[in-house]
Amino acid sequence: MILREAIIASKIITIRDEKVILDVHLAELYEVETRVLKQAVRRNKDRFPYDFMYELTDAEIDEMVSQNVIPSKRHFGGAVPFAFTENGVAMLSSVLNSKKAIEVNISIMRTFTILRKMILLNKDIMEEINKIRKQMQEQGHNIMLIFQYLKQFEESKQQKTEQENRKRIGFKTDPN
Repeated sequence: MILREAIIASKIITIRDEKVILDVHLAELYEVETRVLKQAVRRNKDRFPYDFMYELTDAEIDEMVSQNVIPSKRHFGGAVPFAFTENGVAMLSSVLNSKKAIEVNISIMRTFTILRKMILLNKDIMEEINKIRKQMQEQGHNIMLIFQYLKQFEESKQQKTEQENRKRIGFKTDPN
């Protein structure tokens, strides 16, 4: 990942089980004021359905503050922040027509693609780890069975030896 994608990736957070970028971070990347970005979105509200962009709840903002995603609620200047999904970011390119906005949008879309690939790779790795873990548990169980069988074999051998070495009762002939 080049530097720009790394910076963008650091701005992508998970809210409501979706990867999103907050309006304040998008404005920073586009090098515009947050209020300008929000005005453009509000003027084109029909282009941003709920699955493209939504306002955060107070609980979500509090959670972001507690997880150090943002320093405090004042970070938003008293306004309710917008969270843009990948589709919402793509739609922003039709609302913000500057050269900078187009460049940043391309970088953001590439970053989302890279993150998606990383998540899929991580999922594949986790499946492989779980498969290996299951195999190890099965092998551990088989090894325990082998030890149990060895113990039973040793006990039966010891019983047989004790049986042969026991003192016999009854009539005995003296070999001498």
